[in-house]
Amino acid sequence: MKLKHHDIPIDAERPFANCKLGREQYANILTSLVGSYADGFVLAINNEWGTGKTTFVKMWQQQLNNQGFKTLYFNAWENDFENGALAALMSELSTLQERGTKSLFKKVLAKGAILTKSAIPILLKAAASKYLDKEVLKELFEGMADNANELLQTQIQEYTSKKEGLKEFRTSLEEFVKKSTEDKPIVFIIDELDRCRPDYAVDVLEKVKHFFGVPGIVFVLSIDKVQLGHAVRGVYGSESLNADEYLRRFIDLEYAIPEPSTEMFCKYLFEYFDFGKFFKSSDRWKHGELRNDPVDFLNMSIQLFKNDKLTLRQQEKILAHARIALNSFHPNNYLFPELFLVLIYFKVQHLNFYQQIRVQKLNIQELINGFESFIPKSLSDDELRTYIFVEAQLVYFFNNYINHGAWRSLYGNDEDGKKKILYNSTLTTGGGIFEEIIERYSNNSNITGLKISFLIDRIDLMEDIRVS
Repeated sequence: MKLKHHDIPIDAERPFANCKLGREQYANILTSLVGSYADGFVLAINNEWGTGKTTFVKMWQQQLNNQGFKTLYFNAWENDFENGALAALMSELSTLQERGTKSLFKKVLAKGAILTKSAIPILLKAAASKYLDKEVLKELFEGMADNANELLQTQIQEYTSKKEGLKEFRTSLEEFVKKSTEDKPIVFIIDELDRCRPDYAVDVLEKVKHFFGVPGIVFVLSIDKVQLGHAVRGVYGSESLNADEYLRRFIDLEYAIPEPSTEMFCKYLFEYFDFGKFFKSSDRWKHGELRNDPVDFLNMSIQLFKNDKLTLRQQEKILAHARIALNSFHPNNYLFPELFLVLIYFKVQHLNFYQQIRVQKLNIQELINGFESFIPKSLSDDELRTYIFVEAQLVYFFNNYINHGAWRSLYGNDEDGKKKILYNSTLTTGGGIFEEIIERYSNNSNITGLKISFLIDRIDLMEDIRVS
């Protein structure tokens, strides 16, 4: 059984054959784009963490290879143990050497050797300074030593030498790239830049801009721009740094892969985590009243995730946990799939409320108020009925939990002495669904005494897990 996503196999001939999210169309757009601008530019694929960027760029890389592009893939996170990005990037570039270009690459390497220690650090920092607040700059210059002038002269001399070396390096690199490709650019993919050491991430950006920005190379940065912005501010030690403006210096074009619909992604995860193995097992399927569980579970996941606008990573985390917990249920156990999923959602997204349920720190009215505080305001009638249905289940089983199975404590008498349920949903009327569920469970001997701990113990992995 899978607990998390593993690398999806990439078919050499049909790279997107195993992509269930319909993303090949976006790769086709990007392929046309890089093929149209062989002079080179920097493209940022900007999506949040956990949206499948790495899988996408690896599939796209194979597609590019199949169409005659020369490509490189560099995982910055896996290489940030290095102190300097120049050597690491050069190492990736060296893989493009062929018999006719080895001497050219040696020339590039020789020119780059003198730049590896402290290439233009002064101007790189100065370039960032224009995005800093004036007061911050004032603080930077306070307390400088009396010999600052002498130090500056030494640095200027060093920079003059480095500047000439940089020109020679880029000239040699451009010659190597031109010889290595024909009418298509080299596509150099840099992944996981936002996850590596902040100083290393900035070093990579600076090197791409100032060292490798030559015709014939298209750099593709697979990033979460917000997280990368945090890294930039951390390196320069100022929250006042305009990180977005700073990053514009390096990025010529930004592209976001459209996220799949919630329905598509939920169905994909349902298949990926093999929920059908539990829901449709022969031992479970023979109980007719349980046969609708997979449909109810999937529909609830779609509704819940869509209404709360959860990220793909959050959706995956909830369903992965659900799949593990299912293995503690016996084939003939009731699951109450909607409530089961909502409780896991609370555990992952709203732990404090979940803990209050678990340790019985709420009364019934507080439970109702807490549950309803998480319900979106704009819902269709069908969606609203689903939430009221889950609310009734939650109240019934929680009451059994805090009152030791005394379900009758949910009832009282009205002014005329007639039996009535003491609590109700304060959501828009759901056609009596709340009362109907309470009544149904109160009259079902298989359910009457069940407590919410029946689900919580399994969600908290307090019951034996069966191998599945």
